[in-house]
Amino acid sequence: MRRVLASVLVCFAQVGGAQEETALADGALLRGLDKVSGAVHDVALRSGQSFEIGNLRVALGECRYPVANPVGDAFAHLVIQNVDINETVFKGWMIASSPALNSLEHARYDVWVLRCAMADTSSE
Repeated sequence: MRRVLASVLVCFAQVGGAQEETALADGALLRGLDKVSGAVHDVALRSGQSFEIGNLRVALGECRYPVANPVGDAFAHLVIQNVDINETVFKGWMIASSPALNSLEHARYDVWVLRCAMADTSSE
């Protein structure tokens, strides 16, 4: 039920009013937490990339942000798989401002989106 609600909220934000229009970002900044060791990992991913935390592989589909306020929120579509048993444990949208709305339910690891990331246009 939470996943359906989160999908509806993302769709509403995308097609709602002009003030809630979203744009596609190049990637996202995600945070992973190992609840046993307390280790925190911040990872910048481009759309289509993935990273591993323990036995989980986290893949970023896309990240969207409000056009009127690019740093105000982020909507990231993630697919998280348990590589040990080749099973998808999460597939859907995570919302930076409401991480508990549609969250990964895993005994050891937490993963959430911090913000969308734009391409670095500098040459340095």
